[in-house]
Amino acid sequence: MFTGIIEVLGRIESVSEAGTNRVFWLSSPISQELKVDQSVSHSGVCLTVEEIKDNRYRVTAIEETLHKTNVGSWQQGDLVNLERCLTFNGRLDGHIVQGHVDATAECIDKQDRNGSYEYRFQFPDKFAGLVIEKGSISLNGISLTIFNVGRNEFSVAIIPYTFEHTNIQHILPGNKVNIEFDMVGKYVERIFKVRTDQ
Repeated sequence: MFTGIIEVLGRIESVSEAGTNRVFWLSSPISQELKVDQSVSHSGVCLTVEEIKDNRYRVTAIEETLHKTNVGSWQQGDLVNLERCLTFNGRLDGHIVQGHVDATAECIDKQDRNGSYEYRFQFPDKFAGLVIEKGSISLNGISLTIFNVGRNEFSVAIIPYTFEHTNIQHILPGNKVNIEFDMVGKYVERIFKVRTDQ
């Protein structure tokens, strides 16, 4: 469980194939604080730390993860948003994020608002019921507030701190990001679907 408040950026040092999986070695300022078997959000994707060496650590993305996320496009040198799992002894500054990516969304517009940035994203139409005005969304693991909602589009505003300290700064129109819809909305939608199907 995560909050969508990014701690640091990690850099992909190497990428290799292992059957249908992809193995990543990353370096980061928090690598030496990690533990084997710990869950870490990597641009919104929950991956397990498998090995640690100095300031680097290893994770593996399985085939299912590669199909649902943008992890398959990650290359050596790419920057990844990192957040360690939530501890229940402090404030929840973002919203509850599971690290279970639902799909990818495509950036269709980016505007410099002279002090902030505004992005517009398009997502698969089947998730339209999960996006509401002023609702929460996780994009590349970042907890953001949605506005200007369309059928399968929405906008988010990025403050300078978030822009400078996450990989959102590198997102351009045409790029895809990992998207996780609000968990509460998914439960509500499921309840209504089950009741309707009876």
